Amino acid sequence: MSWQQLHLQCPQSAVELAEALFYEVGAVSILLEDAGDEPLFEPMPGEEPLWSEVVMTAIFDTNSDDTFAHTNFENLISDIASEVNASRFWLSSLEDKDWTREWMSHYKPIKCAGNLWIVPEWLDAPEPNAINLILDPGLAFGTGYHATTRLCLDWLSQQDLTDKLVIDYGCGSGILAVAALLLGAKEVLAVDIDPQAILATTQNAKLNQVGDRLKVFLPDEFIAHRKDNPQLADTITANILAKPLIGFAPYFAELLKPNGSIVLAGLIRSQTDEVIQAYEPHFELDPAFAYDNAEDGHWHRLSGHKK
Repeated sequence: MSWQQLHLQCPQSAVELAEALFYEVGAVSILLEDAGDEPLFEPMPGEEPLWSEVVMTAIFDTNSDDTFAHTNFENLISDIASEVNASRFWLSSLEDKDWTREWMSHYKPIKCAGNLWIVPEWLDAPEPNAINLILDPGLAFGTGYHATTRLCLDWLSQQDLTDKLVIDYGCGSGILAVAALLLGAKEVLAVDIDPQAILATTQNAKLNQVGDRLKVFLPDEFIAHRKDNPQLADTITANILAKPLIGFAPYFAELLKPNGSIVLAGLIRSQTDEVIQAYEPHFELDPAFAYDNAEDGHWHRLSGHKK
């Protein structure tokens, strides 16, 4: 098969119209990318923020019917670019590949702190005798490649989790929950607002043969569970975003035993002080960089114990 890519750069306000025009003329997929260097650090759940200037790539299957074989893509993109006042536009071809294999090829085993490895399900473990967390990334956040996940995994690797009850709030793919179980936790309660995360966490627990020690909940389900099972946790992991972390500070304190430990990630340098202020009334926080790699690029990790 052959594919034709039509690219244009336009302001955020024109994206919706450009998408509609591309789909109207037969695009099978549209990719949106930052036209400059404008980070979007913290979209809240349900939000879909865009950069002020966007590069759109519309992909067309030129073998789908005879019409596309004779389509003048230069005229097509010129017309759409004019309609949305695009600042620039161009064409390119896309080589056909086995896209399933292409996606899988980007993942490699990851060595974390201690003896912990993250191993994609389709690859062999480099160190069979290590603690190998077998992972299918699926559609949920958490592959081990993102700095925030790595910071939490490194922290977990340095804790004594033997026979501990752990709560993983914002579990994503379940990577932190499964890691805690492989590192000795007795039980993990995993919570997320995304049903896809619930499914991914459950599947990854089964892959690692720890599903019997993991319970997964949507937030309302977790609240209902705690009414019948008010046991306090020994440890909480929360790799989410700064704003919800700030709001959750008193709630997390309610969930933890006295002197229970907590690790927080998903915050950037400029947000650290505000998160610290929210947690200091309830927690004794570790010195900013008590552990190696407490900071990775823009991303920070905080940890401490309940007062």
